[in-house]
Amino acid sequence: MPALVSFYLSIWSPLALALFVAAVALSYRIEKRSTDLVNRTGVPRSAMLFHTIFNRNVARDPETQRLRRIMLALLLGVALLFVLVALAIGVIDRRG
Repeated sequence: MPALVSFYLSIWSPLALALFVAAVALSYRIEKRSTDLVNRTGVPRSAMLFHTIFNRNVARDPETQRLRRIMLALLLGVALLFVLVALAIGVIDRRG
């Protein structure tokens, strides 16, 4: 196995997890800034990622939209890491 592929396969999962956790944290910040998404029940709930990803009931002010774009970039980074893992596994399979 090439050294670069081996190195990448050893660090991709912590990196993907860190990016995803940062995206969830940003989703919570976006929810706090959006009046329709604020949790008023007092009961903890999961982040409303799908609402923030698809811009449903999200505040339209520039700062909130900037946070949303950053969150989308982080999630795109997670997806890119998975694509790179698939390619790395393909390299390993081809070389035997």
